Amino acid sequence: MDKWEKQSAKHLIGKTIDEVRYMTNEEMEDMGWDQKPLVIFFSDNTFIYASADDEGNNGGALFTNFKDLETIPTQRD
Repeated sequence: MDKWEKQSAKHLIGKTIDEVRYMTNEEMEDMGWDQKPLVIFFSDNTFIYASADDEGNNGGALFTNFKDLETIPTQRD
């Protein structure tokens, strides 16, 4: 396991998802984006969302291995 895997595991393993929703228009605009990613909120008041790249240039899609939802797309208004 490399540095980023270890750090990510430390923060994610054992979390409980409390809420799932797309970013609001205000949240998206505060980021300077034109796409809204899905945000996953955990019961310990932390959250995670996808970005198009590691510089935070836009919201990103999530890819899954769910049989009926292989990709969770971003939203555009």
